Amino acid sequence: MSNKGWFMALAGAIVGAAIVVGYAEISSRTPDTAPPIAAATSVVSSAVAQDAAPAKAVPSSRTEMQMSFAPVVKAVTPSVVNVYATTIQQGTNSPFMSDPFFQRFFGGDGGPFMQSRPRKSQSLGSGVIVDGAGVILTNHHVIEGATDIRIATTAGDEYPVDLVLDDPKTDLAVLRVKDAKGATFPALSFADSDQLEVGDLVLAIGNPFGVGQTVTSGIVSALARTGVESDNYEFFIQTDAAINPGNSGGALVDLNGHLVGVNTAIVSRSGGSVGIGFAIPANMAKLVAETGIAGGALIRPWFGARLQAVTSDLADSLGLGHARGALISELAPDGPAQKAGFEDGDVILTVDGFAIEQPSAFDFRLATKPVGATADIQYFRNGKSEDKTITLEAPPSADNPVTVSGNTRFAGTSVETVTAAVAQELGLPYDVRAVVVRNIEPNSPADDMGLRAGDLILSLNGQAISDAETFGKLANDRPRSWRVVLQRGGRTIRAEVSG
Repeated sequence: MSNKGWFMALAGAIVGAAIVVGYAEISSRTPDTAPPIAAATSVVSSAVAQDAAPAKAVPSSRTEMQMSFAPVVKAVTPSVVNVYATTIQQGTNSPFMSDPFFQRFFGGDGGPFMQSRPRKSQSLGSGVIVDGAGVILTNHHVIEGATDIRIATTAGDEYPVDLVLDDPKTDLAVLRVKDAKGATFPALSFADSDQLEVGDLVLAIGNPFGVGQTVTSGIVSALARTGVESDNYEFFIQTDAAINPGNSGGALVDLNGHLVGVNTAIVSRSGGSVGIGFAIPANMAKLVAETGIAGGALIRPWFGARLQAVTSDLADSLGLGHARGALISELAPDGPAQKAGFEDGDVILTVDGFAIEQPSAFDFRLATKPVGATADIQYFRNGKSEDKTITLEAPPSADNPVTVSGNTRFAGTSVETVTAAVAQELGLPYDVRAVVVRNIEPNSPADDMGLRAGDLILSLNGQAISDAETFGKLANDRPRSWRVVLQRGGRTIRAEVSG
C-alpha cells in the first residue's frame, strides 16, 4: 500500500465474512454454500457484429436531461450472466500442521490428526453472452483453477459450461454452454472500442457482492491506461461507473447497447468502488471471443524486438521533440522486425494510424490483429519519419511442451523450449539455450525435489539442455544421481540429488 493508503485491486474478493481486495469476483470459502442466483429482466440483441456509431451529442435541454437509460438496460441485461466457479483446494484439519513440534509428536506425516483434506471453494463473477449458441466471455481470474463452472441467466436458468479458451495474458476466458437444450441465447454485439472518447457515457453491468444483477452508469474517464495488471496487454478503459467485487467479467456497454469493454479491475482502499474502474477494450475481447467461437488456438503476432519507453532526455537526444513512441532497443536475430529492415534506435510512432505513446500501446495494436494481417508502421529514424508495411508473423515454433511422468525424480515436470519469443517473454537474452519449467504438478517427485515453475534448466549430468525433447529423454534415465544446473531469478543453482 502506498503512503496515501491506495492500492490496486483486480476488483476485490469476499472470503468468508472478510473483504479482501483482489480479483473482482466473490469467493465463498464455506464448502457447501454458494452465492444466491440473482433474478432477472427481459430481452436483447444478437451475435458478434459491429455497427457504426451515430454522431455524439450532450443533453441540451431539461427534457433531455430527464431521459432514462431504461430502454438500453432492458435490451442488454439478459446478455449478462452470473459465473459460478468451483475449485478444490487442499486444506488441513489442524492449524498446527506447519509446526515441527506437532509434526514430530504425531509422527512424520502428522497422523490422522494432521492429515490434510480437500476443501471446496466457490467464487462468483460475471460474464457476457457473445454468441447465440451459448458462448460467454468472462475474466480468466474468475475461472482460474476451477473444476466446475456454471452460468446462471437473468431468467433464472442455470447451465454447466466448458472452458474452451483461457488466456491469462489478457485476463479473458471463453466458455460454452454444454447442453443448451435447444435454447438460443441473447448475445451482445461488439462496439469498436477505438471510437470511444473520454467523456462518453457508459453502463457497467454485473453482480456486485452477489446481491443480484446491478447496473451502474458513468463516463469514460480515461483511455489506454497501463500499470493496472502485470500481464502483457495493458490498454484499459478507465470509468467511474461503479465496479465492485463480483463485477469481473461483466459488460461495459455504450448507449447503443453495444459491448465496449469487459470489466476487470478497480483501484480501492476498501474493496468497494471509489470511481476508478478498468475494462478490457472490446477490440481485444472480440479477437479472443472469435477465436474461442471458432475453436482455434490463440496465436498472436510476434514483432521480434525489445521496446522501451522514450523519456524526455531520449526525445531531446533523438530530435523527436517530445517524449512519445516506443524505442527499439534490441532486435531478435532473423526476427520479423530485423527482416523488415528495422534498426536499433528506431522509434515507432504509429500503427495503422493510431499513435503509439508507449510500448504497451504497440503491443496492444499488434495483439488485436491476426497472424498474416498487415500493419502500417510509421517510425522515426535520423531526424525524419518513415513508413513500412509489414506482414505479421507467428512466433518461431517450438517443440510441443514435454511433460515427464513415470518413475523418475522429474515426474510431474512440464517444460518448453526457450525460443527467441519465449526469451523475450521471460526477459532473457535472445541467445539463451535452455528449457523453461512451465508447470510442476503438486506433490509430484519434481515438486518434492524443489523444482519451480519459471526455472530454466540448463544441463543434466553435464549434458546441455537446449530443447524440450532432449530434456524429456534424459529425465527418464535412471542414474544413481542427478547433477542439475538451473537458473532461477537470475541466479545459477547447481545441485546434486539422488536418482
